[in-house]
This record gives sequence, structure tokens and C-alpha cells, in this order.
Amino acid sequence: MSVSAFDHPVLAGLVGDDAVASHFTVEAEIEAMLAFELALARAEEEAGLVPAGTTQALEQTCEGFQPDLEALRSATARDGVCVPELVRQLRRAAGDPHAPNIHFGATSQDVVDTALVLRLKPVLADFGVRLDTQAQAFEALDARFGERRLMAQTRMQRALPIRCTDRIAAWRRPLQTLADDLPALEERVLCLQFGGAVGTLDRLADKGPAVAAKLAAALELRNAGCWHTDRTPLAELAGWLARLTGVLGKFGQDVALMAQNEVATIRLAGGGGSSAMPHKQNPVAAEVLVTLARFNATQIAGMHQALVHENARSGAAWTLEWMLLPQITVAAAAALSTATRLVADIDAMGEDD
Repeated sequence: MSVSAFDHPVLAGLVGDDAVASHFTVEAEIEAMLAFELALARAEEEAGLVPAGTTQALEQTCEGFQPDLEALRSATARDGVCVPELVRQLRRAAGDPHAPNIHFGATSQDVVDTALVLRLKPVLADFGVRLDTQAQAFEALDARFGERRLMAQTRMQRALPIRCTDRIAAWRRPLQTLADDLPALEERVLCLQFGGAVGTLDRLADKGPAVAAKLAAALELRNAGCWHTDRTPLAELAGWLARLTGVLGKFGQDVALMAQNEVATIRLAGGGGSSAMPHKQNPVAAEVLVTLARFNATQIAGMHQALVHENARSGAAWTLEWMLLPQITVAAAAALSTATRLVADIDAMGEDD
């Protein structure tokens, strides 16, 4: 049993994406959190803020470290975040005299937000590769059928003759815009979060900026200052993902309409079967693209609600973001892989001259 379709043992085969979903597992999150703590200890040791040997002790602790997940679950119900309990377990495993120096000057939000960004980094790189793959698939489709005739429809009515290349260009063009926008989006999103208790790095005093710079360099993230309550980059990411699923949803909607028996301007291989009507070949992949587009469109309002943080931190807005962004991301990944498969399933398109 699963609450989310994206990790449902059956439905995930329709709308899920295991590769991207793997970055949102508890194992991936804890691995990223430990990477933050290790890089922090190293930067603070180099700055003289924690004693020599702290980093080595933490490295040894992290080797084979197995957190008590049940304790993390119980503590999160109490604290609203897993980091206090995770740090407690790390300190207990490290022992004295190093325990007090672990997580020095940081706060839970530094760990959670940076761990998220560290996991989004390979996800966004993967999206870049998949966008290129999808563009190549459309180019190959154009090479096969681009010069064939097609009747354009406006407002669901026959309009004027076009070529298949015109329709394919309408599918491909907005994907190129999304690909062009991706580097700037990565620049905005892939930033270190390090502000301490209230965003001022107060416990690090005048060494705060140097530690932040070393920490960002070690984690290969941009050092853009504290963004505790500025969630606009993540809302921008969600918007980009929703645009992506929307563009692919338009492709899916067109294919579903073109595949209707009464229209028959596209022929698909491997359509979905019916339990009652064995003669049918349902355009399942095309329908999934429409569904994923509509799903992500409905989540954007929630991400905009998560922009509203009261004062220096909001538990409510932060938790809402955790609930929404992973699903939006996996939906977009599933849309890209589904769209690529759908293009491969097109056996014929347009009409003979």
C-alpha cells in the first residue's frame, strides 16, 4: 500500500521514474546530510573553530554509520525535522572529545536545504541529458515523416493543410526554450544554505564568511549567502518542471487526438489493451503525459504558498515544500521518459501526398 502513485508498487510503472525517485529516498537524504556535516567539520577545522582531529573522527564515524530510522521517525514527530536526532546519533557514535564539535554553528535548516540541493544537482543534470534525448527523438521523427501532409485543426475543427514538420516543430520548440533556461536555473538553485540559527552565522563570528566559502567549494555549490526564507529559487524550479510537463502534455494531447479512429493521422505501436474490448489500442503513454501535466499544474499553487515564511523560518511552509517538490520532480522525469518512448512508438504520421 502506498499513498503516492509515484512510489506505488503498481502505479509507479505508469507515472513513476525510479532513477530520479532514488534521489528522494531516506538513504539518499541521509547520505547528503552526512556529506554536509563532513564538509562543515573540515572547513571549521581549517578555520580553527573546532579542534584538530574533528574531521578525521567524523569521517570514521560516518563509515558504515547506520542511523536508527525509528528514532529519527519518532524525533521528527516531536521536533518537526530529523536533524536534531541525526546529530545526536552522530555525536553519540563519535564520542568524546569530538562529539560537541560536530554540527558546530549550523542549524537544521542548513543541513536539510543543502542536502536537498546536493540531490537536485544530479537530477537537473539528468534533465539536461533527457531533454537532449527528446530533442533528438523529435528530429528523427521529423526526418521520417516531416514532409508528409497533415490537416491542421484549430478549435477542434479542420483548418488548413500543413506538413508534419510544422506539427513536430510546435512540439520541439518549447523544449528547446526549456533547455536554454536550464543553466540559469541551475545557477539559482544549486546554492549552499548556511546561515546558522537565524541566518547570521553568529557562532562563527568573523570567520563565518570564510567557512561558508570553504564549505560551498567542498560541496561544489555556489556560495550565494543565506536563503533561509527566500524560497523563490525552489518555486522557480517547480515552475520550470511544470512548464516541462505542460509542454510534453501538449504533445501527448495532440497524439491522443490524432490517434482517434475518426482522425487516424498517427499510428502507434504497442498501444494499451482493454479487458473488455481486445480490438482496442489505447494511447496510454499520450494520456499519461496529459495526466502528469495536469498534476504538476495543480502543485504550483502549493509551492507558491510555501514562499510565505513568517519571520526567520517557517515550519509550516517548509514542511509543505517537502511534500510537494519531490512529487513535482518525479512527475517531470516520468513525463520525459514517457515522451521519448511515445515518439519511438509512432509507426506512421500524416498522409501520403
